[in-house]
Amino acid sequence: MQKLDSKVVWVFFFRFLFAGLLPFIFLAFYLAGFLASANLIRANLSYLWWLLLFLILYAVFCWIWAKLTYRFWKYELTEDAFKKEQGVIWKKYVSLPYERIQNVDIHRGVIARILGLRDILIQTAGASAVVRGRSIYGVGAEGYLPGLGKDVAEQLREELIKRVKGTKQGL
Repeated sequence: MQKLDSKVVWVFFFRFLFAGLLPFIFLAFYLAGFLASANLIRANLSYLWWLLLFLILYAVFCWIWAKLTYRFWKYELTEDAFKKEQGVIWKKYVSLPYERIQNVDIHRGVIARILGLRDILIQTAGASAVVRGRSIYGVGAEGYLPGLGKDVAEQLREELIKRVKGTKQGL
């Protein structure tokens, strides 16, 4: 099985960091407002140090989780299907027969574009908007594959299209 580009760790890191940062900011402002109204924040500045320590520990946790996510995300093209496996705690194994593949897109987000990476979105028959994972314009991609280099993404897309055309379609 093949692995993703190693730079995708940064994409995962920022995704995890920003996903939990908004609740952290709301909690910090709520707590700061509560302590200020009770006149405790002026007397005790250790609150700010605890917030800073928590933010640093959260960033370290996000980095470790991003490394683990990268380590456990693999894919391969077999004779009759595209297969991928992912997940640190809960494993997910996806096998997409070439007959079901309808569209293969290459997508580039902001962070991925900065790092020179691309995402492959493989859309299949029978899976559209109710797919947990990445989507573009509300259409889910059952075969989401993040963090591929430019050449690898284009070769994989061309190979998938070639294999889809080679299968017998219809009844």
